[in-house]
Amino acid sequence: MQISEIFYSLQGEGILTGVPSLFIRTTGCNLRCVWCDTPYTSWRPEGENLTLLAILDYAVKYKATHVVVTGGEPMIAPEMVELTKALRGGGYHITIETAGTLFRPVECDLMSISPKLSNSVPHTVDGGRWAPQHQRLRYQPDVLRELISTYSYQLKFVISGPGDITEVRDMVGEIGADSAHVLLMPEGTNADVLIEKSRWLAEVCKELNYRFCQRLHVMIWGDRRGV
Repeated sequence: MQISEIFYSLQGEGILTGVPSLFIRTTGCNLRCVWCDTPYTSWRPEGENLTLLAILDYAVKYKATHVVVTGGEPMIAPEMVELTKALRGGGYHITIETAGTLFRPVECDLMSISPKLSNSVPHTVDGGRWAPQHQRLRYQPDVLRELISTYSYQLKFVISGPGDITEVRDMVGEIGADSAHVLLMPEGTNADVLIEKSRWLAEVCKELNYRFCQRLHVMIWGDRRGV
């Protein structure tokens, strides 16, 4: 399967923030977020073809008990079900990071779902040619309902500004998600920007009883690959 990178780091987002984890990043995505922080897996996808055995050989080199399968959009990889079964056989805790646009019967301990809000539509990038497809695919309520009813989950929303909050509340209500599983994360790849947005976003989380989610890896290492 096509893999962009494999690296060992700390989980930087969500309820497992800080947990040492092996990241397996697939390449390729069915969306094109305007603020995408991994354009080398979407706007300009790059990677190498690795067998499942080669991927597992990478995994055993590290002390990780947790594996995060991310992207791009890992759920579009044809071999994703087989990969998660192989990881399950290795005894790993498996997190899958997905936009929640399609369902696959994968092995998963935490389905980390990041539904894309309207702030993600790339109207101004590359002449806006990706905008119609992105808008059509970014929010799939039936898929989200199936994911949250099948797996332990977190719903992690990328927040650009206060105007996003109403959209989050509407999505959460429409799919019937538990507010205890909702996380709001400031958008940005710069620590100063994240801190500025965090001040008002933290107050929103307190008011709505949502979890606040920081981007730990950005705070520590900045906007770098492989961390």
